[in-house]
Amino acid sequence: MKRILKIGIILNITAFMAVMLFSCSNPDAIVQAMGSDDTLSGIIADSVVFYRSDSGIVNLELHTPRMVRMETEDDIMEFPLGFDVYMYDKGEKTTELHADYGKNYGKMGLIEAQGNVIVQNFGSNETMYSDKLFWYQDTKMIHTRSHVKIVTPDKQIEADSLVAREDFSEYTMYSGSALLDVDEED
Repeated sequence: MKRILKIGIILNITAFMAVMLFSCSNPDAIVQAMGSDDTLSGIIADSVVFYRSDSGIVNLELHTPRMVRMETEDDIMEFPLGFDVYMYDKGEKTTELHADYGKNYGKMGLIEAQGNVIVQNFGSNETMYSDKLFWYQDTKMIHTRSHVKIVTPDKQIEADSLVAREDFSEYTMYSGSALLDVDEED
């Protein structure tokens, strides 16, 4: 009787171990599908701070409360809760860009900014306001076909559209008007 009980226990333990061993396996197709690109549609990250540098010197800093990266052909990153970008030249902060919403089309090198768009150039002390802006990173140009206002210490210029270098060293405004401070001579 003891021998039958002992054989029964050994068979049960062996059967249990065999079930456990074979139940933990995954077919190769399932494992590969879990890691393939087409099953990962995107990534959401909160409180993102991103730095871009050249030779160890930061030339761009991006802050956003939420970033959504979509795995698409265009390599799109969306900033649904807004973003702030700081641009640097030789370690000095030169420009700040703020918007309530943004989209980065990675393969095109294009950033679209919408809602309360503010671009401030610290070197020239100029600030631009608009509702929408397109920033072409490769050519370092920005443009908008929305109402735009540029404010400097001595003038305010408004127009229907704008094309400019990203640092505002040169810009062209279309269909605009200006308010200028003029010194009156006696």
